[in-house]
Amino acid sequence: MDLGLAGRVAIVTGGSRGIGLACARQLATEGAHVVLVARGAEALEHAAGRVRAAGPATTVLPIAADTTDDASVRAMVDRAVSELGGVDVLVNAAAPPAGGGPVPPLAELTDEAVLDAVDTKVVGYLRTARAVAPHMTAQGWGRIVNVSGLNARRTGSIAGTVRNVGVAALTANLADELGPRGVGVVVVHPGYTETERTAGMVADRMAATGRSEDEVRAELAAGTSLRRIITADEVADVVVFLASPRAIAVTGDAIAAGGGERGVVHY
Repeated sequence: MDLGLAGRVAIVTGGSRGIGLACARQLATEGAHVVLVARGAEALEHAAGRVRAAGPATTVLPIAADTTDDASVRAMVDRAVSELGGVDVLVNAAAPPAGGGPVPPLAELTDEAVLDAVDTKVVGYLRTARAVAPHMTAQGWGRIVNVSGLNARRTGSIAGTVRNVGVAALTANLADELGPRGVGVVVVHPGYTETERTAGMVADRMAATGRSEDEVRAELAAGTSLRRIITADEVADVVVFLASPRAIAVTGDAIAAGGGERGVVHY
């Protein structure tokens, strides 16, 4: 299936690693020109090389920017538009990954921890959407895909749940406002995903529990219908389809990409 992304300009935030990098590589494979955004310049340049290898016929433009800074976001979008002629797709994936350590109980949860999670993921996604929207609405077409997480559907981490529910709420509101002008907005909820960080997280859990690597991985996979951990590339396949003209019928909604949640019915 031709996704209709050849020649489109796509901005991917959080593009130096994990799901963001996987999305950038898949977009390049589809022939899109990719603006790769992250805070660390060195990691960004390394990632840009991997994206160029995935789509050698496309342009890859790495831009260091901080999505918690509105001026930085606007400067990044202005440069992307100036150098590549516009913007058609935004993939928001710039956020600290969940599951990096023990979840603090209520008595130890600070205001700063929650506000930081919301500023980076919810308000950060808002900043980038706000900056690209005028360009998309002016041309009458665009796609925004917000990468959130299945913590939106479960308890266990106040900051994690609040930030992911916030992304879903942001998505629906943006879809309602921008839809009449040709812009679709959707949120993708990955579950636990195999990325560069997985080996370290598994090792930490092995040390904390005394379990073997196979036992830890089996425990992580047990909550999925597939009984295995989904990879970043598999999440990216979903994101890239939703970022394409083929997904025009999907907007304002949440799509889970975590291998299925056992015992839960969503309708």
